[in-house]
Amino acid sequence: MSSEEAIVYVLTALGAVVVVLTRLRLRGERGAGRFDVGRRLLDLHTGAGVLALVVWTAFLLAPADSVLGGDAAGIVGLAFWWLLAVAGLLILVRWLPSKGRHASEGAGDSWSEGPGLSILAHVGTLVGVLVLTSAYLESVV
Repeated sequence: MSSEEAIVYVLTALGAVVVVLTRLRLRGERGAGRFDVGRRLLDLHTGAGVLALVVWTAFLLAPADSVLGGDAAGIVGLAFWWLLAVAGLLILVRWLPSKGRHASEGAGDSWSEGPGLSILAHVGTLVGVLVLTSAYLESVV
């Protein structure tokens, strides 16, 4: 296994961590942040993440001449990764500052002080998806 392939596998595992931790962090009535992002966006994030992990992992592990290891599976897996990344960036909207007379201070949680963990996870996911896409286009995987 080359170092490029190892990076792809590590990023795939980190993607699983982001999906699970985001779901856990926002599972309550209201997650940390200034705005409520809504259940549908969280469900989109989780659904796209699970499908990305299943399809992409099957693509990585299946023989190249099989249906699951073919180009179509890789493209579908990447599409779900991109959907996950976009949903994750939209989830970051909950941390935007609000102004005005009726603006709320924002809710906290026990995970961290402020948006640092969310920014790390979701901007990191975007960078990871860019690397996965590059690895696919350069036929590393």
